[in-house]
Formats: sequence, structure tokens, C-alpha cells
Amino acid sequence: MKKLLALTLPIILMFSSTACAKSDDNSSSGGSQSAQQSDDKQNASGGESTAGFKVDGTKLIDANGNEFIMRGINHAHSWFRDQDGIALSAIAATNANTVRLVLSDGEQWQKDTAEEITALIDSCKEKEMVAIVEVHDATGYDDVDSLNKAVDFWIEMKDTLIGNEDTVILNIANEWVGQWDSHTWRDGYTAAIPKLRDAGIKNTIMVDSAGWGQYGKCIEDYGEEVFRSDPQANTMFSVHMYGSAGGSQSSIESNLRGATDQGLCVCVGEFGYNHSDGDVDEDYIMSYCQDNGIGYLGWSWKGNGGGVEYLDITSDWEGTQLSPDWGEKLINGENGIKATSKKCTVFE
Repeated sequence: MKKLLALTLPIILMFSSTACAKSDDNSSSGGSQSAQQSDDKQNASGGESTAGFKVDGTKLIDANGNEFIMRGINHAHSWFRDQDGIALSAIAATNANTVRLVLSDGEQWQKDTAEEITALIDSCKEKEMVAIVEVHDATGYDDVDSLNKAVDFWIEMKDTLIGNEDTVILNIANEWVGQWDSHTWRDGYTAAIPKLRDAGIKNTIMVDSAGWGQYGKCIEDYGEEVFRSDPQANTMFSVHMYGSAGGSQSSIESNLRGATDQGLCVCVGEFGYNHSDGDVDEDYIMSYCQDNGIGYLGWSWKGNGGGVEYLDITSDWEGTQLSPDWGEKLINGENGIKATSKKCTVFE
């Protein structure tokens, strides 16, 4: 699906979703056992264990050995840099434990610098939110070159990631592969992930689905192969849910179970309550994620344009006027962020 952002730049085509399955017991002893299993899995694959987030089957485990389930919001930093301070403070006030940040490698928009990325990460830490950083320039592209440019960008910026493995997740490229094409998706990421690891990046990696983020079938088809390409066994997946992936209960379940049934960790990296490809069953997305310990991230705080302004969670950057159809439900709903979000224990 495509999301349009009306900016001073040309109209931008976008698309998007987040989550990780939970255990029935969030006790520290159970979490420590999961972390040990993750270490054993990494050592068996020849990888090193890191003092940060680790993927353990369908779960994401934090640096203290406790399960972490994302409840967060997307923020379009690249187009609204002057609003970062206000937006991040307001997002933190919603009880969000995670924020996904739109960044640029310079191919389409102003390239982010190491200083800017560090400042964003530090701001998220101060506000006790996990940061997911992603390059947006490759959105919807099918050529491997656009993915490789995102990889090269992260290798250039690796010093912003190294040492922050406990609070930063690397979402390599937003919605790379616009086609519903599992093969291109697999071939691109099985080559990209080892390059990042060879460069010394040890953060948990997140990989968006093909099909503008909505083709969760690619994870079912080749997710295990992509996971095995990571020498650290520390890769999770993301499905973005709009009218295609999130339009019905059966579609929501099949897109997420395609990953979890294989023992892979998945989240809804983006979702809205409606979109140009159809109505979204946001209530079921949130309830299913809550019942199954899967993370979700709503799109997006503010700034949508070109006809999809309805995706704004709030009508002001300060968050004092949540949109009645979307923001109120995402933040204050029965399975919304305020009711279900738990802070990552590294901040306690």
C-alpha cells in the first residue's frame, strides 16, 4: 500500500506495520531461561552473544533477559526534523515503549548525519523508549541496489548503533520490494544481513515484508532462510497492515502466523485504521497482538498528507488533540498503548 506525505518536497509514496510473540510468563526466571536459549542458539550458529536485544524463537528478549513486547508509534523524522523534540516527548507521554524513526540515506531526501542519529537515540533513551531506526529511501523499490545503499548507509553510521544494542533495533529499509515477490526479498536480505554483521553491527535486525510491507507470505515462504543468513541468529520480521494485510481477521492471522508458526519473531511495524486499499480491522490487530504477545506500532504521529491525513494519530505535534477515529483508539482503547504498554526493563 502507499501512504502519501505532503511536504515541501515532492509527494512521497509510502506504505507500512510491528510485533513479537510473548510468553505466558513474564517472570525474570523465565526470561533468563529464554535469554540463555538464545545464547545457545547463537553460539551453535557461530555467532557471538551481545549485551542487547536478542531474538529467541517468537520472542524478543531485552538485555536483562526479559521479554519485550513493542507498543509504539512511528515518527517521520526525515520530513519534520524541527518537530523531533516536541513529537518524541509527546509520544513518550502516551506510554509508548517504542518509537520507529523514519531516516534517510540521501537517495531521496536529506541524508541524516551520525550526529543527528545519535541525538535521536539519546533523546529516546532519556524518554525511556526503545528506538527502531529505518531508512525510508528504498520504500517500494525492487532493485537490490536501493537495498544495498541502505546497507552502506548503516555501515557508514555503525558507530551510532554499536554500544546501543540494548535500546536500538535496526530496521534496515522500509518496505523494500514493492512487488509481492518472495524471491527478490529473500535474495536481497540473505546478502544484506551478513554485510551488516561483518561490519560489526550486532543490534537486533528487523526486516519488513515485501509488497510495500503487506506481503507477509514472503516470511512464510523464506523467513527461515533469511533468519539463517544472520550469523548471530538475531533477526526479526515486520508486517505492515493496511487494507490488504490488515483488512480482515483471517488476513491478519495468516500474515502473522506465517511467521510465528515457524518459530520466527514478528511485529506489526505499521498499521492504521483505514487506507486507500480498504478498511483496516485495527481492533482485531490490537486484540490479536495483545492475546499473542506480538508488538505493534501505529502509523504515524503527524504529518501525513496528499489525501491520507486520516492516518495522523494527532492533529497537533504536542498530542493534545488525538484524532477521534484513530488516535483515541490506538492510545486509549481497550488494547491500546496506555493499557498494554510495558517499559523495557533496561530503563528500570
